[in-house]
Amino acid sequence: MENYIPISYINDFIFCPRSIYNHQMYQNRDELVYQGEVQTKGKAAHINIDNKRYSDKKNVLQNFEVYSVKYQLFGKIDVFDIEKGLLTERKNNIKTIYDGFIFQLYAQYFGLAEMGYQVKEMALYDFSKNRMYPIQLPENNRIMKQKFENTLEEINEFSLLRKGFSANKFKCVKCIYNLLCDASLC
Repeated sequence: MENYIPISYINDFIFCPRSIYNHQMYQNRDELVYQGEVQTKGKAAHINIDNKRYSDKKNVLQNFEVYSVKYQLFGKIDVFDIEKGLLTERKNNIKTIYDGFIFQLYAQYFGLAEMGYQVKEMALYDFSKNRMYPIQLPENNRIMKQKFENTLEEINEFSLLRKGFSANKFKCVKCIYNLLCDASLC
């Protein structure tokens, strides 16, 4: 059986491929041990979604599991309004729209599409600013779709044993695992 990639790994991988390994090592531990303020606030933005209290409308899917056979991905969407066809990923305090945010939506989009749902529009929602950022559908942005597919290929081919990994010291400083990672890299 093929290994499916959790959708949440896409953004993590882009930030640092090693963060996925560290995340797996600590996933069953108390998050207070390794998560910082940014992660704690981000998690708070999802409380109503995780508990399915965002909406009581039957046409709104929240914290809904999706998967894509084509891309071998699985995960959960934040909110999908079936009537509007609007897929929304909630974030806390968006300063920059990173490729990883967009690719997360793409993965959710493909999962929903394969499951028979029609996604007409997508957006990132900044919980702290109460602001929506529309994101083009993958078929309307071939360059980003290709980058998405290339990133998935890189995730599947990545090995911690591969020589030549170079850390980004600016990312290392912000990484919640920087004290757990090889000090010589940062």
